[in-house]
Amino acid sequence: MHMKKKKKRNGMIFELVEQIKTDKITFTVFVLLRAFVIAAMVLSALNRNYENLFVCSLSLVLFLVPPFVEKKFAISLPTALEVIILLFIFAAEILGEINSYYTRFPLWDTMLHTINGFLCAAIGFAMVDILNTNTRVKFQLSPFYLSVVAFCFSMTIGVLWEFFEFFCDMVLHTDMQKDFVVDIISSVALNPDGLNKPVVIKGITSTAVNGVPLEINGYLDIGIIDTMKDLIVNFVGAAVFSIIGFFYVRSRGKNKFAKNFIPTVDRNNTEENGGE
Repeated sequence: MHMKKKKKRNGMIFELVEQIKTDKITFTVFVLLRAFVIAAMVLSALNRNYENLFVCSLSLVLFLVPPFVEKKFAISLPTALEVIILLFIFAAEILGEINSYYTRFPLWDTMLHTINGFLCAAIGFAMVDILNTNTRVKFQLSPFYLSVVAFCFSMTIGVLWEFFEFFCDMVLHTDMQKDFVVDIISSVALNPDGLNKPVVIKGITSTAVNGVPLEINGYLDIGIIDTMKDLIVNFVGAAVFSIIGFFYVRSRGKNKFAKNFIPTVDRNNTEENGGE
């Protein structure tokens, strides 16, 4: 029974790899990134760093998500979109988590959240646009509403991710919502009269916890600035794609730039599976 499951799993992986091979550029990027991840896995195993080993394993699984979606749902992902997804996974997991790019480069997290907003808007847009162009489904939205749906989908994913980060920080005591050092705070909790009027403290140069000074030049903000920054850049990415998607639908697919990021129905795969 175990051998059958193993053969079935290996067969599925082989089919997904074959799916990736249909596009030379995507396959080249896939092979290179996979080699880097496997090298990182070997180093993690030698160093007995099991957390990094798990992150590497997760990355290898995530690399197979795009071909799985293509094969399972008869969706064709543009080369540019698929390559960006693979690079995004590598940048977030291997470079960001294992190589500490999140702390080494202050704008690394900002860049990834902006790209995430763009990609999620593209996915949300495609989900509705596919229904919009399906002759068997009576579902028609104007270009404006398609863009709004894509934007809202992206922002919802962004918010859900921030919920996840908050949960991990509060329950598992991680630090996914990175802290910021600020030199000014405004809080009603510091009002001695208990009034709903904030007390502003400027020019903070040091902070102490339980009488022990922290080695920072200011006050340690706990997560809120990072969360709002992530949502703002997610907003920017989502808004940019929503505008692109709007003109894409207006020109009904003639926008060559937008075509690079919008998944479409794979007609050949659909016919093989008994569809249209």
